Amino acid sequence: MLREAGVDVVGQAADAVALTPLVEDVKPEVAVIDIRMPPSFTDEGLRAAADLRERNPALGILVLSQYLESSYAMRLIEDVPERTGYLLKDRLADIGMLVDALRRIDEGETVIDPTIVTRLLGRRRAADPLDALSARERDVLALVAEGLSNSAIAARLHIADRTVETHVTSIFLKLGLVDEPTSHRRVLAVLTFLRAPGVS
Repeated sequence: MLREAGVDVVGQAADAVALTPLVEDVKPEVAVIDIRMPPSFTDEGLRAAADLRERNPALGILVLSQYLESSYAMRLIEDVPERTGYLLKDRLADIGMLVDALRRIDEGETVIDPTIVTRLLGRRRAADPLDALSARERDVLALVAEGLSNSAIAARLHIADRTVETHVTSIFLKLGLVDEPTSHRRVLAVLTFLRAPGVS
């Protein structure tokens, strides 16, 4: 599917053991990894992703899962949120969404499955840093967490691009995210969203 969509697939590995040397050999821009890999089909893929990220912090990581487990998403992005994604396998039917996720990860963004974003938004939180945001700003932040660009958010919410830019700027200010050359504020905003009290 990826090849048909114009993505250059440089290698495939059957299990986590074969994955690490393959990635080191072919040096892909993004590694797409199933959380549950042989032999035990538990979290081998997640552990392999962490090992690969430690060896090469610039490597993009997209983890796929059959199950909705937001704790996996947190484990994945806590240390190095940039260039990281977590999608449910149900999304694979939409090749456009998968290719877009790969592109955004390669550009340094964090991409979280919309179903996880919805679940996290629905949780009750105490001392929630997101309480300072308006309802519309929370909507915008949820779409940022999905990996959407400002123009894509504008189209989804039927508002102007400039309005989205205003909301995003306001979100950064309310969450105390300053503009620094060493940080990616969109990624930090998503991380704040995922780390809010009540997320598990």
